[in-house]
Amino acid sequence: MKQEQESFAYYVTKYFTEYLPEHRGLSENTVKSYRDSIVLLLKFFQEQLHISADHICYSNFTSDNLEKFLMWLEIDRGNSASTCNQRLAAIHSFFRYVQYKAPECFEQSNIVLSVPFRKAHQVPMNYMSLDEVKSLLAKPNQTTRNGLRDMAILVTLYETAARVQELIDLKVSSVRFGNPTVVTLYGKGEKTRLVPINTEATRILKRYIQVWELTSPEEPLFMNRNGKKLTRAGIQYIINKYIATVHEDHPEYFGRKISNHSFRHSKAMHLLESGVNLIYIRDFLGHSSVTTTEIYAKTNPKIKEEQLIKHSKGLEQHHRYSKKQKDNLLSWLKNSL
Repeated sequence: MKQEQESFAYYVTKYFTEYLPEHRGLSENTVKSYRDSIVLLLKFFQEQLHISADHICYSNFTSDNLEKFLMWLEIDRGNSASTCNQRLAAIHSFFRYVQYKAPECFEQSNIVLSVPFRKAHQVPMNYMSLDEVKSLLAKPNQTTRNGLRDMAILVTLYETAARVQELIDLKVSSVRFGNPTVVTLYGKGEKTRLVPINTEATRILKRYIQVWELTSPEEPLFMNRNGKKLTRAGIQYIINKYIATVHEDHPEYFGRKISNHSFRHSKAMHLLESGVNLIYIRDFLGHSSVTTTEIYAKTNPKIKEEQLIKHSKGLEQHHRYSKKQKDNLLSWLKNSL
């Protein structure tokens, strides 16, 4: 039993310190998310099953205990089905790792991996129309220092379709001015992609860097008043502020919550509506598979309508004779017979 407890503790440590960051190359935020899932699981064992972390062994991971854990997340902690599934996915990932590292635990790992995911309702994708984006970008006051920074943030979020963490991690050296200007984004799994931006976005970024006197290539591109990196909450606050002002002028706009990720969805949708191939959109967004990108085509009502019209043409009835030809034929038959 003690050997099994030590084995579990050993592989948890190796999983988070070596396997996830080094072998799989996952980002710091993803590793933290996986870590939080395991921490919650340990908390559940402690509070609900009265098994302390230093006494947990593989035999404790029964399908019944894991089902109770999911129920605890859902009922006691008020987590949605999708959040429960994220936690379970992290636990599955750890036990797939254990299968290879500790073959003697293979059968027990299979029990964990057999625990099914919850059925989750698909959340509608929130994205903005082109008019909503234009109205939003018209709001920041570029004659003020903070207004210019806010404008640069909104424009960069939309033009690059950056994830919010990618935006936060941008440095001054990440922007290479030229024709075109290119922004280097560092995405999930340490993947890097180069994204060109248009001349207007270039002008705004160049002016912002000059006004804010950003001279060191390694300093953050977007900072708060204390000279530190903006946080996710800080960027969302800026977005919410301008959405509220637009909504005053156009109550019909932004009828659903717009997050920082909505800018990424909006850019992808607008590229799709412009006829850009899904393969190019996949590369632009940094997706590993076009299957992930296909959700934009499945969600966009305009694309659906175009495809329905296009493919329903073959179902239309094509008459052999026109109405005039039919009338002439009937007239001839009446007169001749």
